[in-house]
Order: sequence, then structure tokens, then C-alpha cells
Amino acid sequence: MMERNLRLIAGEALEDEGRGVAPAAEDDGYLLDAYSRAVSGASEKVSPWVVNISVTQGGRRRSAPGEEAQGTGSGFVFTGDGFILTNSHVVQGARKVEVALPDGRDFRADIVGDDPDTDLAVVRISANGLEPLCLGDSRLLRVGQLVIAVGNPYGFQCTVTAGVISAMGRSLRSRSGRLIDNVIQTDAALNPGNSGGPLVNSRGEVIGVNTAVIYPAQGLCFAIAVNTAKFVAGRLIQYGRVKRSYIGAAGQDVSLNRRVVRYHDLSVSKGFLVTQMEPGSPAARAGLKEGDIIVAFNGCPVAGVDDLHRMLTEEQIGVASSLTVIKRANKREVKIIPTERAHLN
Repeated sequence: MMERNLRLIAGEALEDEGRGVAPAAEDDGYLLDAYSRAVSGASEKVSPWVVNISVTQGGRRRSAPGEEAQGTGSGFVFTGDGFILTNSHVVQGARKVEVALPDGRDFRADIVGDDPDTDLAVVRISANGLEPLCLGDSRLLRVGQLVIAVGNPYGFQCTVTAGVISAMGRSLRSRSGRLIDNVIQTDAALNPGNSGGPLVNSRGEVIGVNTAVIYPAQGLCFAIAVNTAKFVAGRLIQYGRVKRSYIGAAGQDVSLNRRVVRYHDLSVSKGFLVTQMEPGSPAARAGLKEGDIIVAFNGCPVAGVDDLHRMLTEEQIGVASSLTVIKRANKREVKIIPTERAHLN
């Protein structure tokens, strides 16, 4: 009976192995091997098309008279005809951009466009035999999911780090002062030079563009979601910039008096306090005044500058809109026509 049972157990183990099920005693080793295969497989698929970007900036940030500032970053090929996605802060203000492929080829690159508001940029090279990386869907991501970052930290080409998605839907302040929404937080290690490199899933699909590290914290790294990158890259290729509307008012977030909130039945307890206006801007033409507090745009609540920025999209350019404004205890509607925001160079 015992021999029969042993034969049955052995048969079940072989059957499980044939189905790809690991024996219970080897679960840990099997899982580690599977993890290793996922990381190595994704990195082998992605690394050949992750590029090193070298930038020469003339006329500013020179370390000594006559010297030109140098910078490096990462990027990745996302079309077969040479378009490369990277960070805006990698190439902004560059006089010369050079791209090095892992196979040893070097190319002079042209800046197609950059968008400081999302810290994304597109450059292009003329090269044969390019294979674009597959762009995934950031809506399908889950916290805890395995991710792999590939880049060139400190010039070390095709460095691979792995981790998990720590959080989704973060907001990150861009260098232009605008908030970048739906940012991915990861603990996959990033260092200077990783900027612009891809964050990929276990299948080698790009799910984010690595952009920032919080110093001196450990394991707080961020990537722009690939769905944002798809939209921005398309606009940059088509127009060289991302069109956004603006009203020409500068200001700050401010808390509203609770009595005013109750009296006017407002849905927000904060607003956007106008402190300055550009001469001839839509805000100035509409009669907006310093000291006005904007609490709604086209009936949608505005609790501060970031809410207003989110609403000033391309679709609002040239469209008659309304601002709900509080000053002291009075509320009024201001008619305004946003115009296209000037591109930041």
C-alpha cells in the first residue's frame, strides 16, 4: 500500500510539472526563478532601444568662460522612423543633442518638441533598423506590480533596476510650476542619467517615462504614465508643442471665509487669489481685478491654481467662458475668452 501511494504521489508531481506547476517544496526557488526570468526577459527586449542622450548647452550654465555645459540623460525609440521619447529637462535649452545606441552607433538628433508642463520631449534621429518599444496602457496598472527601469545613470549604459509600483495617481510639480497628474510612484532605483528612460512591465511594454527622484529619500522615484506620454508625444510630433489655453492671471491658493462659503453655498473652501495680471491678457480684458478670488470656471469648482490649470485645456482656446469670482462678501460672474498659451522655450 505504501509503495502504491508513493507511486501515486510521484505520478502527481510529474503531472503537475508537466502542467507548469512547481512542487510545493520548491515554491520559493521556482518563484525566484520566475521573477529572474521576467526581469531578464524584459530587459533583453527593451535594452537595445534605450538610448543615451548627450546634450551641449551653449550660452548658459557654463562652468568657465568659453566652456559649454554638458548633460546626459536617457530616452527610448518609440517609432521605427527614429522618434525618441525623453524628458523635457534633459534637452531643454540644448544647442546640440547627440544620441548613442547600445550597438555603438552615434547620431546627431533634432528636437521635435518639448513640453515642460509634463516634462516630456521628443527628438528624432535618421537611422536604419530601428525597432520601436511597445507602449502599454497605464490604466491597467496595479499597485504592487513588478516594474523594470532601464536607463543610463551616470553614463553607465543600459543599467537595469527592478521594483514594484508603490502608488498610482500621484501628482508631481513640473519645472514650469504646473502639476503633472497620474504620475507613477515606484521603488525601482533611479539615479541622475535615468531621466527619460522607460519604465516597463514584465512583458517589456513601456508603462511610464522615468522622470524624478526625491532626495535624500530612498526608493521614492516617479515616472510619467505612458498614456500621458502617448498624448503629449502625438501633439509634439504634430505641432512641436502642446497647445494649452491661458487667462494671464498669476496668484496663489487662499482659504475662504467660512461665512462667505455658507452664504453663497460654495462647494469649495479655498480658491485662486489673483495677485497679478499680464497687460492685455484675457484676464485684464475681462475686467478681473487683483484681490479677486476665482472659485469656479464654467461652473466647475476651483479650489486653487492647480484646479484652474487642469481646466485650461486646448479645447478652451477662443471659447467664451465664465469665472465665478468672490471679492470680500460679494460674488459675481466674469466673462472671459482664454487664448493659446505661449510655448515655453
